[in-house]
Amino acid sequence: MKLIPTGNQPVGPFFHIILDRMLIPDVVGAGAGIEAITIRGRVLNADHAAICDAMIETWQANADGKYAHPADTQNKPLREGFVGFGRVVTDENGAFSLTTLKPGRVPSLDGGLQAPHINVSVYMPGLLQRAVTRMYFPDEAANAEDPVLRLVESDRRSTLIARRVSGDGVVLEWNVICGGENETVFFDL
Repeated sequence: MKLIPTGNQPVGPFFHIILDRMLIPDVVGAGAGIEAITIRGRVLNADHAAICDAMIETWQANADGKYAHPADTQNKPLREGFVGFGRVVTDENGAFSLTTLKPGRVPSLDGGLQAPHINVSVYMPGLLQRAVTRMYFPDEAANAEDPVLRLVESDRRSTLIARRVSGDGVVLEWNVICGGENETVFFDL
């Protein structure tokens, strides 16, 4: 018998099939009492072609800078309905959309404060481990002093900062580019 190698095949598609009932496209929740923003974007490969069936998971603090998690012992309020965790899947055009709020500043390991940001994990067919990154907010003065953002080369920081789509800031665009020109900065864990 002769073994003939076959072409590479990505893992999946499975995010839509398995996880549709576990998607969380609204991080804010009904009782949060805060103006929601929409973050929309696309997940693209190194050739800037759409990656469909990718999954974006987000984790963030609320507007007061407190995480909805027992390990966050800060004496700050938790707003009703805010879960802090989001999960969306890209469509056939690689597009995703998430409703959330601008988080407050959270403490950093050096005792200072981090700029408002959203922690992001990216999963996709063919990727055996998640890719981890952050999304920062445009026109945020605290970006200049954020200890994590300062670790990134200045010419690559823009890959982590969303772009304002609407003048009032209610819609932001942030694309995840997985290689090539303008590749999103990813972090090692």
